[in-house]
Amino acid sequence: MAKLLEQAIARVRELPEEDQDALATALLTLAGDPTEVVHLDADTRAAVEEGLAQAQRGDFVSDEDVAQADARRRL
Repeated sequence: MAKLLEQAIARVRELPEEDQDALATALLTLAGDPTEVVHLDADTRAAVEEGLAQAQRGDFVSDEDVAQADARRRL
C-alpha cells in the first residue's frame, strides 16, 4: 500500500465512526465501486434542499468558521 494512503487511513481511524463511514463511501466511489442508494427522509431532504438554496444565494460559512471546524478535526 502506498505510504500516503497508509497515512490517510491512520488519520481516518482517529475520526468518529460516522465520519469514517462517509470517507469510506467516498473512497469506494472514487475507486469505481457502486454504492448503495440512500433514501432521505423528509427532514433530511428539506435540510439538503435548504443547503443547496443557501449555496445558490452565495450564503457560505465564514473562513473563520471553516478554520475552527478544521481545527476540531485536526485537519
